[in-house]
Amino acid sequence: MRIIGIDPGLASTGFGIIETVGNKIKYVAHGVIKTSPEKPLGERLFHIYQDLNQVIDMYKPDEGGVEALFFAKNITSALPVAHAKGVVHLVFAQHGIPLGEYTPIVIKRAVVGEGRAEKNQVQEMVKVILNLDKVPRPDHAADALSAAICHVNNRSFANV
Repeated sequence: MRIIGIDPGLASTGFGIIETVGNKIKYVAHGVIKTSPEKPLGERLFHIYQDLNQVIDMYKPDEGGVEALFFAKNITSALPVAHAKGVVHLVFAQHGIPLGEYTPIVIKRAVVGEGRAEKNQVQEMVKVILNLDKVPRPDHAADALSAAICHVNNRSFANV
């Protein structure tokens, strides 16, 4: 089964592709979709839409996992992420791909075993789990891979 993980963001939407082979997880690819802050919101969202469609057409995932929106203290900073996340849900629905949604705590617990793990701990465990030579970069792509790993570990409980 091929799983795509998504770390949504307006400036940078990370994606990570893994496969499950039996009970093993195999790395396939990762990257980011970047948008220019000089462009209007609609153009930036359309760019995410187009590029995410290309990623899905190229890698043909069976299911996906996305990081849930996390409201810290400033709702204004969460709004652009919410816009990007809406595009992600639209693209997945258009392709008929089930999408599980996971909070940062659930993702960290699935990857590290501890819901309050530090970002660098999560990235190191992604490297170990996927048998990579180095931590995936940029951070948004590493976060997307962790969402994919989380989906593998939680898919029977996910709302997919």
